[in-house]
Amino acid sequence: VQLQASGGGLVQAGDSLRLACQYSGLTFNSYAVGWFRQAPGKEREFVAAASWRGDSTDYSGSVKGRFTIYRDSVKSTVYLQMNHLEPEDTAVYYCAFEISSASAMIVRRRGADGMDYWGKGTLVTVSS
Repeated sequence: VQLQASGGGLVQAGDSLRLACQYSGLTFNSYAVGWFRQAPGKEREFVAAASWRGDSTDYSGSVKGRFTIYRDSVKSTVYLQMNHLEPEDTAVYYCAFEISSASAMIVRRRGADGMDYWGKGTLVTVSS
């Protein structure tokens, strides 16, 4: 599985941004996709996840209500819509796939260590 994240950039607090994760080589019948982020000097943390059907999603408490994860299967792309951005959202954002549980909730519980495939990150910088 190959993943390519894009859409990062420099925005002001309160702005919106949409990240995209285009994937290819997916041969599994079920999977879960997650977005993670890593700020300078901090560990990589869970942001959002969705099951392969997209009917189940989960979010970290810090982004719930502001971020939305969704998938366009025709375009083989998973998106992370980020609204009301805050300076604390500044980080490199990564998308990743998990094939063992295909559960958004389990992705959240296991965190980064539970993911099987990773793409390169895209930097999001939110100025105050």
